[in-house]
Amino acid sequence: MNTINNTNFKFPNQKSVYIGKVREVYNINDDLLVMIATDRLSAFDVVLPRQIPFKGQILNQIATKMMNDTADIVPNWLLANPDENVAVGHLCDPFKVEMVIRGYMSGHAAREYKLGKRSLCGVAMAEGLKENDKFPEALITPSTKADNGEHDEDISREDILSKGIVSEEDYIVLENYTRALFARGTEIAAKRGLILVDTKYEFGKTKEGKIVLIDEIHTPDSSRYFYADGYQERQDKGEAQKQLSKEFVRQWLIENGFQGKDGQAIPAMTDDKVIEISNRYIELYEQITGETFIKASTENVLNRIEENVNSFLAQK
Repeated sequence: MNTINNTNFKFPNQKSVYIGKVREVYNINDDLLVMIATDRLSAFDVVLPRQIPFKGQILNQIATKMMNDTADIVPNWLLANPDENVAVGHLCDPFKVEMVIRGYMSGHAAREYKLGKRSLCGVAMAEGLKENDKFPEALITPSTKADNGEHDEDISREDILSKGIVSEEDYIVLENYTRALFARGTEIAAKRGLILVDTKYEFGKTKEGKIVLIDEIHTPDSSRYFYADGYQERQDKGEAQKQLSKEFVRQWLIENGFQGKDGQAIPAMTDDKVIEISNRYIELYEQITGETFIKASTENVLNRIEENVNSFLAQK
């Protein structure tokens, strides 16, 4: 089964290409961005050696659906999807922070809490919480936007402003957009029998200075979901929550001695494990969207993408 690892396209009027952890972004004439979702898998800010069949298509199609479902409350960069793995949108100058918002004490927040920390990114966390408890109010806990191969770092609102990473005027907009998107995402998830636990949003500015949502939104790579049915019962019993997210990959890595720290070896991933992860991503897609996943042809997949993008650009 063919997967997409690296692309090396030369599109008409191409100015540059940015290689992210899982996406490759082509600058077309300093006007458009062509974002290609590869099948690479990252965890703990490390790109793993094996690619996951259909993962890029899944992330691209979930992000597209969620962009469309939130465009009435927050403007976004998206213009078109000429291919199952491709999004094309306005070129934007990205903010150097990721806006992480947490409705529940899970994942990174829970790991920090277990270490005795009661503040995350300058935001207080109450005493007496159990892992996966709901916060009284969703917490915005930003992180720096690291270059590929580097680790994102927690950062407080105060540090973002004092270091001039984002102006206060713009940051207020980012906060308001983040809360609005999380509220809408929570509503969408509830209709699917899910709880949106936490997620992250990235924003940029268009040439006209308009702040818009960019990158992905509400995907299993950027978000954590719990199944709503049985949530409280599991909390009361102290049981692990049934969840939809990339956390199952992180847990497998942790169980095999890897958390992205210096000196740790990435565990070998068998073909069976690759297929298992692919199937889990398909399950995530269908649960989150309520739609049946239709696999795109992977025969000559790079040729397919190149032809579709070229055809779209020729019409611009």
